[in-house]
Amino acid sequence: MLKQVKLPHNYYFREMYLPQVTSGPSAVAWGADGQTLIYAMQGSLWRQRIGDSVAEQLTTGPGYDHQPDVSPDGTQVVYASYREDAVELRLLDLGTLVSRPLVRDGAVNVEPRWSPDGSRIAFVSTAYEGRFHVFVVSAARRLGDSAADTSRQVAESPSRLTEDHDSGLPRYYYSRFDHYISPAWSPDGKELLVVSNRGKIWGSGGIWRLPVCPPSACPSDRLTAVHDEESTWRMRPDWALDGRRVVYASYLGRQWHQLWLTTADGGDPLQLTYGDFDATSPRWAPDGRRIAYISNEAGNTALWVVGIPGGSRQKIEARRRVYREPVGRLTISVVDAVTGRPTPARVSVTLSDGRGAAPDDAWRHADEAFDRTQRRFEATYFHTAGRSTLTVPAGELSIEVSRGPEFRIVRERVTVVANAAMERTVRLARLVRLPGWTSGDLHVHMNYGGHYRATPTSLALQARAEGLNLVENLIVNKEDRVPDVSYFTGRPDPVSTPDLLILHDQEFHTSWWGHTAAIGLTSHLLLPDYSGYAGTAVASLYPDNATVADQARAQGGLLGYVHPFDEAPNLADSAPPFTYALPVDVALGKVDYLEVMGFSDHLITSQVWYRLLNCGFRIPAGAGTDAMTNYASLRGPLGTTRVYVESPLPLDRGRWYAALKAGKTFVTTGPVLQFSAGGVGPGGAVTLPAGSHRLPLKVMLRSNVPVEHLEVIGGGEVVATIPLRGDRTSADTTITVPVAASGWFVLRAWSAEPAEPILDLYPFASTSPVYVTVAGKPVRSTADVEYFLRWIDRLVPAAESHPGWNTAQERREVLERLRVARARFAELR
Repeated sequence: MLKQVKLPHNYYFREMYLPQVTSGPSAVAWGADGQTLIYAMQGSLWRQRIGDSVAEQLTTGPGYDHQPDVSPDGTQVVYASYREDAVELRLLDLGTLVSRPLVRDGAVNVEPRWSPDGSRIAFVSTAYEGRFHVFVVSAARRLGDSAADTSRQVAESPSRLTEDHDSGLPRYYYSRFDHYISPAWSPDGKELLVVSNRGKIWGSGGIWRLPVCPPSACPSDRLTAVHDEESTWRMRPDWALDGRRVVYASYLGRQWHQLWLTTADGGDPLQLTYGDFDATSPRWAPDGRRIAYISNEAGNTALWVVGIPGGSRQKIEARRRVYREPVGRLTISVVDAVTGRPTPARVSVTLSDGRGAAPDDAWRHADEAFDRTQRRFEATYFHTAGRSTLTVPAGELSIEVSRGPEFRIVRERVTVVANAAMERTVRLARLVRLPGWTSGDLHVHMNYGGHYRATPTSLALQARAEGLNLVENLIVNKEDRVPDVSYFTGRPDPVSTPDLLILHDQEFHTSWWGHTAAIGLTSHLLLPDYSGYAGTAVASLYPDNATVADQARAQGGLLGYVHPFDEAPNLADSAPPFTYALPVDVALGKVDYLEVMGFSDHLITSQVWYRLLNCGFRIPAGAGTDAMTNYASLRGPLGTTRVYVESPLPLDRGRWYAALKAGKTFVTTGPVLQFSAGGVGPGGAVTLPAGSHRLPLKVMLRSNVPVEHLEVIGGGEVVATIPLRGDRTSADTTITVPVAASGWFVLRAWSAEPAEPILDLYPFASTSPVYVTVAGKPVRSTADVEYFLRWIDRLVPAAESHPGWNTAQERREVLERLRVARARFAELR
């Protein structure tokens, strides 16, 4: 979605910065009377008086509406509206509730703010080079009601205020070009506060003052620093009408955003609110004595007002909602088809116009991408414990209910009658049973800067709704913040049960060696949790991942490489330095599993995995979604990519890890596989004497979605294709393949195109290898050995010349490990 944003790591700015639809309030503005609040919720704008429990809906489609700001005279609202694969700005007349476009240029236009005199609107847009810049536009500008209607247009175009500045800094999560976001007007209308990462390598930046004039008419050094901080997209300062005070959101040295105060001239900030939750999106009341803001202290987002001074807090609750269109109530009950008992599940409700719907009390999520030929907006879903009630527009809608790969998907169409309540019971039946196997997601982040506040209880609900038995919540930094750090104990979380383990372990972040997961930690987290961060005290490439592996194993833990490859490694001499240490650590015996499936391209990752297997290394297949469970928009929920391990119920953490490390696994986004070679399953070994043999392979496939390819891979090549007939969702067969030399075999299933409800690039599944030894000889591939020698030869000079080493001893120690790893590959020639 929103591919017109030309910035790296879109899963950060999309959720943490761009507006997302949440079931609770997500942004708020004061009415001119100081007694009315207008806010975004469930994709619409709403109006509510303070002290009243009734909320009035102001907008209703055809897109999702966000980020309102009220004109100084109180007659209009400017807001951002996501529709037609872009975000446009629109003006809403509060008297007639008629909306008209203000900026509609195919770009992403967000955070609109009225000038104090009501004549101009500042906003952030990607209209220039796909990067975030601040623009200003006349509030009198008029466009036709459609893109083709030019009859009533006023010609003035928005004017860009910010300089397109190439920082030259080695930013990893951010563009080399500075960005400018979150404008807020000074009371005299001459300046804006903006958030910019000018001069910063990490974080979305601090607060700056910007004169309101185009770059050509302003001094070249026109940004004036107010407050220097790393920040993570959600600072959103607001300038009080007294011209002195500034309120903003910050996590300064903590794990959660709270409200802080500073002055427009800078100075030491003071914290205003406190708590282990997020308080964000602050807006001053016209009287300067109250601040409205969004909080997730109860899990879902909610609207609050705090008094200044005094600290009195008032929650603004919409106990009754007045809708602009006829609505009805739909209750969905999900039960097990055999027992009839309520069962957790993922539910997706899509309205006739393509928008999604969710209960007011559930966390609403959306996918990060969608097929434009199938739907107008990305898929929306929520997790239910078994029974949920929605208020939806009258008319036809579709329901889709799923619970992971082992249950059949249920799809139904329902017609909701205006002013009526109806109930629909959905019975979930098993697609397949896998006695002795349990599934886990090895890569989940419970809290990671999203809109909601997750807890082990909410994580367990999501896991059960996705049919998981084990979840690894990998504690990790986001910039210098480490969400969920307080949950680590070295033991399963207390919410765990015999059929569900919630575990808190660690992802070790380094943009240089490659991200790794340290699971099964029993004593302590590995701090400071990252290395190779340029411009910080941890700029050194030490600890390298081999050291991290040793530290994890000292606690009885395992180390896995995570989300490896979106693109095939480029080892050409002319390519940029290649700094990924997977083959080094494999050669050193430090890798216990590889996320063959993760937040990456599975086929590309598999090709690198196959090459390592061809060198004789035995590497189990693991899988993890890299799901941020408190995001409103993410690349699939936890369990989207998962690993099945041959370890039965009741769950035992040590036994499950042992089976994972032994390679008794298969990984999948949906297709379920069972595979054996010579009667031996994944992770096992077949020993044969010298000579030519026919090895029997037993294959089983069950899938909720059609599969294009079901293949046996041996030595990195397709050695057998299993024909699929009918709906291409199942297979049971035994075949034989010729074997004359040592090698390995895996079974994989995949399709080239995405298929809902699998919210991933494409359906994919693979077993871990069954290893075959003939005449006692090792597996060898000279071509693949040479491939990894070239890889290490690209890595070594980059490490040698790195400027961040703390000591010569660190450098010598790490370079020696690289030398040893290369020598071990050379021995395999």
